[in-house]
Amino acid sequence: MDKIEFKSYRKKLDKTQKEMAQLLGTSLKAIHSYEQGWRTIPPAVERQLYFLVSRKQKSVNGNKPCWKIKKCTPEQKKQCPAWEFKSGNLCWFINGTICDGDIHSSWNEKMKICRACEVFNAIF
Repeated sequence: MDKIEFKSYRKKLDKTQKEMAQLLGTSLKAIHSYEQGWRTIPPAVERQLYFLVSRKQKSVNGNKPCWKIKKCTPEQKKQCPAWEFKSGNLCWFINGTICDGDIHSSWNEKMKICRACEVFNAIF
């Protein structure tokens, strides 16, 4: 996530920088730094921001679970934590999902795939 995306999501939530700091459990100075591009946005902050925005947005797919949208096989479902925890509209939030056949080693690697996915884009 870059500074422009961070700021646009804060505005979608209709929050001031101070309110955003409180929601994310960080300092006001950190929020300023994220929005100025002086500090990299940590994965935990990015993840929480996406979660907050997702709770405000209406999904284009009507909250259809990811395994139906992606047409996952029964074998894929058994291995996937999104299926295990019945969180098909939060698959992007859960580490260890296997959307492209592999479990991803990091949040950044996972989000590269999620940002190109119709499940994620239906929300954001």
